[in-house]
Amino acid sequence: MKNAVIGNNKQKANLIVLGAVPRLLYLLQQETSSTELKTECAVVLGSLAMGTENNVKSLLDCHIIPALLQGLLSPDLKFIEACLRCLRTIFTSPVTPEELLYTDATVIPHLMALLSRSRYTQEYICQIFSHCCKGPDHQTILFNHGAVQNIAHLLTSLSYKVRMQALKCFSVLAFENPQVSMTLVNVLVDGELLPQIFVKMLQRDKPIEMQLTSAKCLTYMCRAGAIRTDDSCIVLKTLPCLVRMCSKERLLEERVEGAETLAYLIEPDVELQRIASITDHLIAMLADYFKYPSSVSAITDIKRLDHDLKHAHELRQAAFKLYASLGANDEDIRKKIIETENMMDRIVTGLSESSVKVRLAAVRCLHSLSRSVQQLRTSFQDHAVWKPLMKVLQNAPDEILVVASSMLCNLLLEFSPSKEPILESGAVELLCGLTQSENPALRVNGIWALMNMAFQAEQKIKADILRSLSTEQLFRLLSDSDLNVLMKTLGLLRNLLSTRPHIDKIMSTHGKQIMQAVTLILEGEHNIEVKEQTLCILANIADGTTAKELIMTNDDILQKIKYYMGHSHVKLQLAAMFCISNLIWNEEEGSQERQDKLRDMGIVDILHKLSQSPDTNLCDKAKTALQQYLA
Repeated sequence: MKNAVIGNNKQKANLIVLGAVPRLLYLLQQETSSTELKTECAVVLGSLAMGTENNVKSLLDCHIIPALLQGLLSPDLKFIEACLRCLRTIFTSPVTPEELLYTDATVIPHLMALLSRSRYTQEYICQIFSHCCKGPDHQTILFNHGAVQNIAHLLTSLSYKVRMQALKCFSVLAFENPQVSMTLVNVLVDGELLPQIFVKMLQRDKPIEMQLTSAKCLTYMCRAGAIRTDDSCIVLKTLPCLVRMCSKERLLEERVEGAETLAYLIEPDVELQRIASITDHLIAMLADYFKYPSSVSAITDIKRLDHDLKHAHELRQAAFKLYASLGANDEDIRKKIIETENMMDRIVTGLSESSVKVRLAAVRCLHSLSRSVQQLRTSFQDHAVWKPLMKVLQNAPDEILVVASSMLCNLLLEFSPSKEPILESGAVELLCGLTQSENPALRVNGIWALMNMAFQAEQKIKADILRSLSTEQLFRLLSDSDLNVLMKTLGLLRNLLSTRPHIDKIMSTHGKQIMQAVTLILEGEHNIEVKEQTLCILANIADGTTAKELIMTNDDILQKIKYYMGHSHVKLQLAAMFCISNLIWNEEEGSQERQDKLRDMGIVDILHKLSQSPDTNLCDKAKTALQQYLA
């Protein structure tokens, strides 16, 4: 059987159909079977697992994993190695659920104990760990069972395969895990610290796979806060190594992994973004990601060419990700990226690609570049970026919607020339729709974009927003559990209620509800920022000509303004002062009656007190207000 199935997928499938698997598993588990027989069974099962994904599914359905794990308790090393080899093949298949390694709590400690038996047990067990460690729970289990101490010394093993698998283990253990990363920094192997060993492993004379994986370990430790971003092992070793991986001499997979890891390394740090942008002409080098799916030297292999053409979209995705990280903060780098040949066209094309991952990466890249005022006014206009963006927003998965709507917020800023055409293409309805999303990030972006849209806008746009959003929805957003949504909704209200004719118009139709909402927020348990925004909205209403009366006839609101004038927080005192100043301003009709009413409420006494305030801003505002009474 063994000789029939090696390297022959058809024969493997035939044997599985004929029911060989249950029989082999039976013999593997029989007490009476000799060790040689059990080992042969494990080898044949391992060979069957090497076939297609369907083969692996058939093996899993026959409960092969518990049987093989049981086999690891045998005293015979050859049999243990055969079981581990088969387990390795099964666990590295995409159809196998990682959880199967963790269901029995005795398995992990037993595997740790087997690490010392032979170079094969070391290679297979490390490979199983690195494939089955997905997420913080798995990392914690492995860490608590001593993975770091047990695997560290394998980095100096004589076997390349063992060193490589141990390295891969550390990269998955350290990813986004401060606890593991902080431990790794201080681990000694033969008198050398782990980071120094990783640095040695990313030197140019080492195999590419080793360079890349060591660079990942150092990157993850850096992002988890265990190594500083200005440490020489990051700036002088890890970053240049990852840039080297992006050159067109490298294989497609290496270029993809290099660019994605570099994007992750530099994402939060401006200094690293600047260094990367001037290393080896990286920005120009990434432009090749859109041209050559494979290096010229590799084209001799037709199979390789076919593979690379099928995977070329991964290169585009990686390039977009890295451009997004490079341009996250620095204006000059953004300019360089946009001036790279046909860059804007490429991003715009990326927005309509069939692969969701490429679309997401293209939107992220655009969003990063849209943080630049200069680019919003020039390149974004020249390429009418808003058109494909509006299309992306029509029916995209949430993760794309979140980034695309963030970008729309930037395109709707008052200085952006795209604002007009976006409005004409039905953006108001689209954004009002987003404010009803289950996803808080989408609600924030929807309302934020509307807030930007309403800033210094003409009456018609404001009316459109109010009509599309509906007052019910506006008040629902004002009681949203997400603080960001509440703040942006207050910002929207404040922008809607600016310039006198607009204030009077909106308050004449929605005054009662708006005053109710303001009352509710001032009475609620909210932080200083929320209350300050709300008082600023009141100050805007107090600036209206007819709208003023809605405050003057509402004693409850007047008492609240009085209360905030005496508040312990200066920001709130100032905001309440604005309301009072707008109400008592002399040149306006009815100011005398308003002044008298407020004097009777004791406002003048408070103003006298505030004019002695140590806060110069508050003191000046109070004096100016008192002058209105004297004039």
